[in-house]
Amino acid sequence: MRQSIGQVAVLALALSVSSAIRVTSAQQDAKSPDHAAGQSAQTVPPYHKSAEDAKPLPKLLPASDFSDRPLVARAYQIANEIPLVLAQQPCYCGCDKAFGHTSLLDCFAQSHTAGCGICMGETFFADQMTKQGKTPAEIRDGIIRGDWKKAKADAGN
Repeated sequence: MRQSIGQVAVLALALSVSSAIRVTSAQQDAKSPDHAAGQSAQTVPPYHKSAEDAKPLPKLLPASDFSDRPLVARAYQIANEIPLVLAQQPCYCGCDKAFGHTSLLDCFAQSHTAGCGICMGETFFADQMTKQGKTPAEIRDGIIRGDWKKAKADAGN
């Protein structure tokens, strides 16, 4: 009997702690700006709020450096075509923490993007949305929602 009372007490304590964590987490989510805007409670990586804030732009690697990999080359070509759009986008691959990047554009100043499907996917999405007349802010909202995951790879055809 003592053992089962002890087990019940441990279970009750675990449930109380779990409940307290959920309540605290929900309260924090409700206070977060992303939650208020209807976005996920996940922290949004850094990005430049305007084209002017992004200047000076980093020197980007040329697409020709990746001519043996058409999709990678296309991503670098896009970066060189719409750098101000990409500078206003967050990158969800963790490069802000790993490399100190301040936007998606920074990924193209190094060969980082060549091995990163997230960077390329977000870039193809930004290019497609730019061609549809979307603003950098509208594109950013789509990236934050995860819409970039449905973007089609574009080898420039």
